[in-house]
Amino acid sequence: MKSHLPKVLQPLAGRPLLSHVIDSCSVLPDAQLHIVVGHKAEQVRSTIEQELQNPPLMHWVEQTEQLGTGHAVQQALPGLADNGIALLLCGDVPLISATTLLKLFEKVSDTNMALLTIELDNPFGFGRIVRDDNGDVCQIVEQKDANESIQAIGEINTGMMAIKTSHLKQLLPQISNDNAQQEYYLTDLISLCVENGIGVEAVQTNDEIEVMGINDKVQLASLERAFQYRQAEALMREGVTMADPSRFDLRGQLTVGMDVFIDINCVFEGWVELQDGVTIGANCIIGSPGAQVTIKAGTEIKPNSMVEAAHIDESCTVGPYARLRPGTVLKSGAKIGNFVETKKSVVGKGSKVNHLTYVGDTQIGESANIGAGTITCNYDGVNKSATIIGDNAFIGSNSSLVAPVEIGAGATVGAGSTITQNIEDGALAVARGRQKNIPNWPRPRKK
Repeated sequence: MKSHLPKVLQPLAGRPLLSHVIDSCSVLPDAQLHIVVGHKAEQVRSTIEQELQNPPLMHWVEQTEQLGTGHAVQQALPGLADNGIALLLCGDVPLISATTLLKLFEKVSDTNMALLTIELDNPFGFGRIVRDDNGDVCQIVEQKDANESIQAIGEINTGMMAIKTSHLKQLLPQISNDNAQQEYYLTDLISLCVENGIGVEAVQTNDEIEVMGINDKVQLASLERAFQYRQAEALMREGVTMADPSRFDLRGQLTVGMDVFIDINCVFEGWVELQDGVTIGANCIIGSPGAQVTIKAGTEIKPNSMVEAAHIDESCTVGPYARLRPGTVLKSGAKIGNFVETKKSVVGKGSKVNHLTYVGDTQIGESANIGAGTITCNYDGVNKSATIIGDNAFIGSNSSLVAPVEIGAGATVGAGSTITQNIEDGALAVARGRQKNIPNWPRPRKK
């Protein structure tokens, strides 16, 4: 991967590859996960445990020597219950579905194991499925060990299988490393099963995406786009209109109402809800990892805007080039204009913060108007303090409101004022230096 980050922690849709595999396993009944780790094991473990919200029961097993896939599974054998079924998966094959895993389980019995396979037009690099004259699977041959006739086979091993744990414990120690790589191949388990009278049931999938493994950044990017397009397709089937579904990224969960429109190059993270008639303009980032965003009906998010952990009521307008930071609440009909940043603030019903303004730790009432260039000075270098702006207040352009301070209902702040004291309802406050004009003033000139 040409990366300091272990392969199974490489991001797909904003989450580690391994997390996607764990998600699919988590829906299986009575599942216990045994995760075999080697390279940077502690980093893998700590990242996964921190990333998962409700992790299933996980057992971490370290493979101190990298001696092949069969050797990796051997490290986990002591922790497996004898009366269970072992489902063997790959941490770098992230999009395997729970539906396919259940099909594998259904084929396992006292006399059969199950193997997941797929037919590929270009099977180069993969282990080939070799069948006998009756069409039964009898062997898997890796690319480097395959002769010309075997290399012509299109059916390949996905690396995923299911088997009775008792059978696995009996046969796995018999695998040898007598091959080109001098490794213990898990695939040799297939021929051992056949030799011991255990049938191999091939479960074939036609979905290449769910069995695609990741070995470099090119494959990672290819799978990212395929996965994102599938998510876009699912949303369009729910009624979302997308300007271009190939330029869409969802790195979390997105729920939608009717008549939602999403323009190009938009990214959705965390848990996002878009209600009926919401419009998301081009190049917007909605949400953040682990955060929740609700955008209610009829609201428009204009291009190049960022909405983090925020709640936006009906018929609001945001942007362009606006940033709503965590704790922002917009009431119905509120307007946030271009180059406005808000943080931990409530903007009341019908109020306007039109442009070039910072609003932090602030409560704004209804129908207030905040002029261009206004800032709420909420931080004194140690503590954060609140600003309260009443209903129908008018804040003139280029004003500084030094918190803690309260602006009364219907009050007016003259443009260019620095307000350090409370203003009563209906009053006008002007706090700026008196203008002085000097007639016939000689400008400095170059000598």
